Amino acid sequence: MANGRSSQDDRKLESGTAATKGRGGLHPAFYIALWIGLSSSVIIFNKWILSTAKFNYPLFLTTWHMTFSTVMTQILAHFTTKLDSRHRVPMTPQTYMKAIMPIGVMFSLSLICGNLAYLYLSVSFIQMLKATTAVATLLSTWMFGIAQVNLKTLANVILIVIGVMIASFGEIKFDMVGFLFQIGGVVFEAIRLVMVQALLSSAEFKMDPLVSLYYFAPACAVGNFAVMFFTELPRMTMSEIYSLGISTLIVNAAIAFFLNVSSVLLIGKTSAVVLTMAGVLKDVLLVFASMAIFHDPVTAQQFFGYSISLAGLTYYKLGAEKMNALATDIRLQVGEYRRTQPAKARLILTGAVMSIFILGWYNAPISGLDYPNVSTAH
Repeated sequence: MANGRSSQDDRKLESGTAATKGRGGLHPAFYIALWIGLSSSVIIFNKWILSTAKFNYPLFLTTWHMTFSTVMTQILAHFTTKLDSRHRVPMTPQTYMKAIMPIGVMFSLSLICGNLAYLYLSVSFIQMLKATTAVATLLSTWMFGIAQVNLKTLANVILIVIGVMIASFGEIKFDMVGFLFQIGGVVFEAIRLVMVQALLSSAEFKMDPLVSLYYFAPACAVGNFAVMFFTELPRMTMSEIYSLGISTLIVNAAIAFFLNVSSVLLIGKTSAVVLTMAGVLKDVLLVFASMAIFHDPVTAQQFFGYSISLAGLTYYKLGAEKMNALATDIRLQVGEYRRTQPAKARLILTGAVMSIFILGWYNAPISGLDYPNVSTAH
């Protein structure tokens, strides 16, 4: 099935196919900013609920998200035309149990492990570890026979692993339990991506993110609830939910759901290259946001290691040809902007340098003077 696929095609496993930019309407930059904003908000919001607000029920939070998504997709399916493409999918009870349920299980496990990691690790370090998803996905495609082993591609992704290792050794608040949860989440997500790739290899099962959520969310919700029933539910109390706030949970789930909606809009208005670069930009912004909001210490060694990982990840997903074209395009646009708007260009550069300096100074006491007193216990 996949033996004839080129190494360039393998890079697109997580990126999807290029889409044509829409004519008229809002500028594509709006959809990029919307997706980055919602994606970052979900991660920061989850971290705040599970760690800062001390609501230590990651299984419940994941189950609630999937239940909310199930209800919302059912409403969209019955009262709008947004999910009409689902009628083109030959879904039978047998297909659902054999194909959708296993993917739903992997999806649930990746979300559960990811949320559990927030109890132990900083958002910035989690984002660094997530860079290994591309490596795990590549290895999974080889393991399941989706793609042929390619040593040249393996050499490309080794750079990602080296960068993450450097960043890990530089992590001040390193916690082995949280590390293992996050790596587990990465592995489950990689397996899920490969299973989805196998399912979507047939033209009959082409689904956009919303239609996928329509089918996967109920399976995830049921599976999560079954585990939660025996683990978290017996020790949960309504007073804890009321203390956190019903409205907080609703807003949190709504943001997670609208992230999927924004994914559909982004894919429709941009290309796979833009989507890839938006993901890299989002990860970088989250590291800085984590430093500013949660005072997460990030060392110079981690910045160095993460920079290596991001460079390797970008090269792996885009390839040398597209990276050169993208670099040329950026250089030309920046040069044109500096020529036509020199004052604004200097202001933006000054603001960026000052922001980095302020963040570094703001976190210096945490990563420097307070280093001996940092505890990994949560």
